[in-house]
Amino acid sequence: MAWTTLQQREAPNLLRWRIQWTFGIAIIGFAGLLARLWYLQVLHGEEMRALAENNRIRLHRVQATRGTVVDRYGRVVIDSRPSFDAVLVPEDARDLPTTVENLASLLAMNSAELRALAQDKGRPPFQEIVVKRDLTFDEVAAIETHQWDLPGVSLQITPRRSYPHGPLLAHVTGYVGEVSRQDLRSDPSYRMGDMIGKSGLERRWEPFLRGVDGGQQVEVDSLGRRLRVLSEVAEIPGHTVKLTIDLDLQMAAHRALGERDGAVVALDPRNGEILAMVNHPSFDPNLFARGVRAAEWQALISDRARPLMNRAIQGQYPPGSTFKFIVAAAALEEGVVNPFTHVFCPGGMPFGNHYFRCWRKGGHGSVDVHEALVQSCDTFFYQVAQRLGVDVIAAYARRFGLGAPTGIELGHERSGTIPDSQWKLRRFRQPWYAGETLSVSIGQGYVTATPLQMANALAMLATGRRYRPHFVLQVESPEGEVVQREEPEEVARLDLRPTTLKQIRDALRDVVESERGTGKKARVQGIQVAGKTGTAQVVKMGKERLKSHQLPKHHRDHAWFVAYAPADEPEIVVAAIVEHADGGGGQVAAPLVGEVLAEYFSRREKRERQEYAQNRSPSDRSL
Repeated sequence: MAWTTLQQREAPNLLRWRIQWTFGIAIIGFAGLLARLWYLQVLHGEEMRALAENNRIRLHRVQATRGTVVDRYGRVVIDSRPSFDAVLVPEDARDLPTTVENLASLLAMNSAELRALAQDKGRPPFQEIVVKRDLTFDEVAAIETHQWDLPGVSLQITPRRSYPHGPLLAHVTGYVGEVSRQDLRSDPSYRMGDMIGKSGLERRWEPFLRGVDGGQQVEVDSLGRRLRVLSEVAEIPGHTVKLTIDLDLQMAAHRALGERDGAVVALDPRNGEILAMVNHPSFDPNLFARGVRAAEWQALISDRARPLMNRAIQGQYPPGSTFKFIVAAAALEEGVVNPFTHVFCPGGMPFGNHYFRCWRKGGHGSVDVHEALVQSCDTFFYQVAQRLGVDVIAAYARRFGLGAPTGIELGHERSGTIPDSQWKLRRFRQPWYAGETLSVSIGQGYVTATPLQMANALAMLATGRRYRPHFVLQVESPEGEVVQREEPEEVARLDLRPTTLKQIRDALRDVVESERGTGKKARVQGIQVAGKTGTAQVVKMGKERLKSHQLPKHHRDHAWFVAYAPADEPEIVVAAIVEHADGGGGQVAAPLVGEVLAEYFSRREKRERQEYAQNRSPSDRSL
């Protein structure tokens, strides 16, 4: 009985103890819950709210269409087209490793590379990652079919750069590529995956071509798929860039050069406008627009023919006999010869223990400065060079713009080399030898120049002025308003006596128009052409006189021809070089330039007839 009473007394105490513990635990639990709510809603409320909104509403950037590029007559050179891209938002993937494996399998991509791309720590949350650009129809269908197996993956349509003429203008237009981390550091307005101009016109005129991106507020489901657009800010397309290039002339120069390695440059000597600039070999900029593959890039940079090099502004070649009009100008101006000075050419001349040969084995006989240019007599210029000296020759060459970049707004232009005695001392720590001056006089030895430099030098002779070459006429807004116009920029005048200019111009006209001239294969019916041939030796031949076909390809001479027309009122200058040609400048390069000039004047005549027909009054037409 006593035991029972004790139990009854102790039971309420034990119950009360348990109730107290339960109540205490409940209080602690509620306190923890309140603390967590305070942490989420007060301390990190804005962050959590943003994450919640991102799970339902996304701000989607709409890339602006890059500006169109047209030739001088409005024909499209670069455009944009719609492209399907596969994008991934890792935060929307329930099982990211599985999603990556499935996507890599469907798109035939490396899963390890794709996994590394998805795990990029520098990417803001919910920012789309462009996994693959410009999908094929089969790839688009595969993603759409397996959408449930690819949470976080979607398709987006973006403008993709299109180069309809492929390699034709690649070295002028350049190409676009994906923005690099360095680009992002220099301009934070870009985002990973954006395309940016990497070379040529695309790079130089990027601020105008880029446009202004738009945006959309989009509602998505739990898989990140778009449900509807809530609001939208329209993008602004890039500006239109009009080139000085004539697409017809560019095509004509391309056909004339054919599959031979080299370059052709045509420009207007009256203002420096580039009318055509052709390089071979070239490359297809469309490869870069869709994202160049590692194997394709490796093939381009390892190609011994160097297709990425713009030979017109980066190829530094001995100018050969095209350099002679500069030496002739120096000789006449300095008074070491006059129009009546004659030199006898027996086929070469001895100097020291070396015999400097003329290109014609039997020699040219007695020639004056006019005939020396017309027939390209080497011996005449050997003797002139002895009287002038290398420093005087170099000074006149620099007057014509050689030895320095022309200033064209294309990257990595080379300056060529115009040597003098001080240059050799700085470069080799050796004195200049008199025999080296003889080589310089015919555009050999240390002398090098680019095709654009030679075109610009001849333009200066033709007009007396030198302009900075440019390839853009104007920039127009999407509404068609001209926002920037490229005006001709005169950089120098040729301070030579009128008699000197007339003497050389007459000689260059006879190079083409006379039967004695070395450039007669450049003739154009109805148009007088002035020009100069050149054959630049690649290796020293010694005593042997081998034909071109007897030499290995890489030992053959380069063939040059530079010309302007009409001879009395020049409006076009063309310079062409054919590397390792099967013949000299008169045989190989002169007919090439003749084709380009013939196309130019044929097109000009056709346009003049069309303009005349359009401007005639109705009464005139009835007659």
